[in-house]
Amino acid sequence: MKAIQHHGVEINYNIYGAGSPTLLFVHGSFIDQTYWQNQVEYFKNKYRIVTIDLAGHGKSGSNRDVWTIEEFGEDVIAILKQLDLQNTILIGHSVGADATLEAAVELSDRVTGIIAIDYFKNAGTPLLDKDQVEKITENLNKDFANTSGEYAKMALLTPETPPAITEKIVVAYRNADPDMGTKSILSAFEYAERERKLLQQLELKLYLINVDYKPSSEELLEKYTKSSYELHTIHGTSHFPMIENPDQLNKILDEVLTEILVK
Repeated sequence: MKAIQHHGVEINYNIYGAGSPTLLFVHGSFIDQTYWQNQVEYFKNKYRIVTIDLAGHGKSGSNRDVWTIEEFGEDVIAILKQLDLQNTILIGHSVGADATLEAAVELSDRVTGIIAIDYFKNAGTPLLDKDQVEKITENLNKDFANTSGEYAKMALLTPETPPAITEKIVVAYRNADPDMGTKSILSAFEYAERERKLLQQLELKLYLINVDYKPSSEELLEKYTKSSYELHTIHGTSHFPMIENPDQLNKILDEVLTEILVK
């Protein structure tokens, strides 16, 4: 595993395969780059692949005071710049999709495609009202581990999720750094306006591969994406299709990548 330094924080990454384009995979909250291993094995003989641990996750550093979605976006931007990645297709899961959106708008000359995995279901719209945010903030500050773990079970997993995967996700959410976890969750709650602004600036077509355990609002996507969007649906998994049904995700990803590359 290798690392770059970004504002004094070590950002770990791995590179697989060779050639062009580069696929840069960015994980979501409280997990890490190892969740992409099935995608790495599937695509590494066709593309160069870069996977990263965002700051505060996996093997990356956590010596940071400000934990916002914008800062995670800066981690992605730093990887693109310091590794001098060109002709890059960004693939972001969950909050990692917002981090890739930051990078796609900032470095449009380096990014040729953007794919979101199970995200932007309510694009540019607040997730919760003020009272709900205040209550969750209180619970996170009082008992981060239980609050975070219960959130994962209630909002991100399903009754059909295999027990081993449920346990893996709940443990990851419970064991996340409380300072990073609380601050980044609150940042996500406050991010809707910026997300809306960036979607309206994005010059690329936005591809989404979303799981149907919760619906995606195409009305909001039509309203806020500047260029266009294309929604693909996965059936029968939770928020984590990369580990729950990697074959189905890889098949759809392969089709989307082919479409991006022929444009």
